[in-house]
Amino acid sequence: MELNSPVLLSTAYLPPVAWFAAVASSGAAQIEACESFQKQSYRNRCKICSADGAQTLQVPVQHGGSRLIRDIRIDYGKNWLHLHRSAIATAYGPSPFYKYYWDELDAVLERRHEFLFDLNAALTEKLIDMLHLKASLTFTGDYCSAPEGVRDLRGAINPKREPAGSPFKEYYQVFVRKLGFIPNLSIIDLLFCEGPEAYRYL
Repeated sequence: MELNSPVLLSTAYLPPVAWFAAVASSGAAQIEACESFQKQSYRNRCKICSADGAQTLQVPVQHGGSRLIRDIRIDYGKNWLHLHRSAIATAYGPSPFYKYYWDELDAVLERRHEFLFDLNAALTEKLIDMLHLKASLTFTGDYCSAPEGVRDLRGAINPKREPAGSPFKEYYQVFVRKLGFIPNLSIIDLLFCEGPEAYRYL
């Protein structure tokens, strides 16, 4: 499959740099809307860089009933939204571009979407706009285990392993002097640290 072929990706919460690099290289992305929810994936979590190193932020979901990703509800009975806002502010408040981008992303969180898939889609569309990516975003209408005509990366971008053949160039990070460079964090790390130059990195 050619590099600029449409890419098929799983939904992700504040997706990692590799996810957006795939979108940027293809210019057209399909988000899998008909798969089953998988635990310990980027579907409901992201990684940011705190003063102590990589930190995982997880959106709690309600269990029971349908496991279809579009049916997964967010659990607002837990105080995750406050914790995420606090962690992001602490980690990126000192970054050069946090104040220019965060309010728009926080406004998406403030809508308190009922479903995880809808939250992820709204955040992703906002981030594509912020990054000035010329990329179309569509959603699958049914599940296919071996789709044709797309680069299938649904299982390739996973928090447990780095994407194969995707070395990450270094860029400025808030705690780089203390921790060294940490690759493939949430796209907000790149956006808050590099601002308009984030597009060139991708």
